[in-house]
Amino acid sequence: MTPIAWLYILLTVTPIAYLAWALATTDRKAAIAVQANLTHGFTQEGGAAIQRPPALLELSKRLTPKGYEAKLDRWLSLAGRPASLPIERLVIAKPMLALVGALLSLLMFAKAPSGHIIALGLFLSTLLYFLPDLLIYNKGIKRQQEIELELPNTLDQLLISVEAGLGFEVAMARAGGNGGGALAQELMRTLQDIQVGRPRQEAYDALAQRSSVQDLKSFVRAVVQADKYGIGIAKVLRTQAKQARVKRRQRAEEKAMKLPVKVLFPLLLCIFPVLFIVLLGPAAIKIIEAFS
Repeated sequence: MTPIAWLYILLTVTPIAYLAWALATTDRKAAIAVQANLTHGFTQEGGAAIQRPPALLELSKRLTPKGYEAKLDRWLSLAGRPASLPIERLVIAKPMLALVGALLSLLMFAKAPSGHIIALGLFLSTLLYFLPDLLIYNKGIKRQQEIELELPNTLDQLLISVEAGLGFEVAMARAGGNGGGALAQELMRTLQDIQVGRPRQEAYDALAQRSSVQDLKSFVRAVVQADKYGIGIAKVLRTQAKQARVKRRQRAEEKAMKLPVKVLFPLLLCIFPVLFIVLLGPAAIKIIEAFS
């Protein structure tokens, strides 16, 4: 076998062997004994004992860097924390997908050993490992864009409700109940945090941290300062709603100015060649016939 083949086998077998070794050498009896001693006398409601996390989750967390896990948690927060994909399931799925990619690459290499298969196997394993990250990151970007689009209309609803005599939290509940988008969900979650006893300022700061939209962060800072210094909330909402409408118009104008540049490349690559063929094709055929 060639050195490249041995290198590919080493790169494929080593992660599998490490996973098997880490799972086999885990001192389960000692871990169970320590867990039993630590949780002795502590039970959940109803008398059920506290369960320890699965061994696969512990192994996956051990293989995932702490900073990387925090980044995944941040992306999940921006994506709205989908119920079907919690952080525990994501941490488990990433190494398993990479392992599946390595096994598929090994099978392809066994059938047709070559350098291209090695490169394809490495690319496939890397792609499957980072595929959940790409999906979550893309979902988070789309969700933040949805929040940015909904913010001006939501601020107008809050302003109308407050000027009609409703309190700010009641206006938030009304805007969140009438809306069905991402911003409405964030407002309802903020109200739930306040209802369970969380201070208003912390609940508003948590709302700003769960989003990357700068207009929403500015709105939260204005509301916190108004609540802290006793400024009329209607005046703050009127100013924020006006600024949000102006920024929305500016973003629309910016996109309109970028449109000719974005259309230029499809025009050059797709429309002009066909147009040249239609216009110059008959002349080229006649020239060829004349000289032939």
